[in-house]
Amino acid sequence: MTRASMTSATMTWGQWALRTLVATMPALAVLCTIGAGEAAPVWFVVLVLALGVGFAAFPESAVGVVVMVLVLAWWGLGLRDGLDPWALPAAAALLVAHVSALIAAYGPPGLGLDPAVVRLWVRRGLAVSVVTPALYGVAAWLRDAPEPPGMWVIGLVAAFVATMATSFVFARTRGT
Repeated sequence: MTRASMTSATMTWGQWALRTLVATMPALAVLCTIGAGEAAPVWFVVLVLALGVGFAAFPESAVGVVVMVLVLAWWGLGLRDGLDPWALPAAAALLVAHVSALIAAYGPPGLGLDPAVVRLWVRRGLAVSVVTPALYGVAAWLRDAPEPPGMWVIGLVAAFVATMATSFVFARTRGT
């Protein structure tokens, strides 16, 4: 993508909205830790915001992975416990950034948004977000329980099986 293709004159309003969400939501997820009692340093928030702007400019690039990993690392290292109700809006902010970047990456900034594509990804994002409060509830319930041996292996196998089952279902519904 050239610099000329990223000018405001060529971007549609829909692309502006999407890319604004991509740029700002990771920083909002970091700011959610204030509610959890552990504010991030200003330099870190500025770094995440700058990377978020890079992610918005190039939504298909690895900058998105870097910014998301930084936010998750701050939640994991900055809060130590990481299990705070403020993790729910932070997760929602990261999901909004991710879904917005996926939609923005469908074409150049001057391309209008296809309502069918937007509906598809919003539905998928909402489907993923439904699990978040339930997962938080289970984690809070099990917080003080002793960890049984092999729990991480069981969790990894369960995640693998769920991923394979989902891939199978989506492949069958698409006819591939």
